[in-house]
Amino acid sequence: MSRLSKNDARRARHERIRRRVAGTAECPRLYVRRTLHHIYAALVDDRKGHTLVAASTREKNTAPTGSLKNLAAAKAVGIKIAEKAKEAGFTRVVFDRAGYKYHGRVRALADAAREAGLEF
Repeated sequence: MSRLSKNDARRARHERIRRRVAGTAECPRLYVRRTLHHIYAALVDDRKGHTLVAASTREKNTAPTGSLKNLAAAKAVGIKIAEKAKEAGFTRVVFDRAGYKYHGRVRALADAAREAGLEF
């Protein structure tokens, strides 16, 4: 029996989570994606299969100067996604950590989004 790679194990966790977590037009899914250099967040309506709002460190003026892959950048993306969500009329979301552990950059993004006004 072979062991799964870290990414394959994360994908399996994500599939298990996605069976239970689904976003709607009233309460979209806040999806977090993280890479070595960037962090992405998006609000998704799973019934229609549409991305409603998105934010990432790749956007200009989102992340603070310096590194794009640290906690400060994740907090900036959390604040940005919350601002865009409120502009689009969303206050409640369902959080999807995409199989990542809830710590570090994922937690920083979630906490910043909560502080900026999103409820989940």
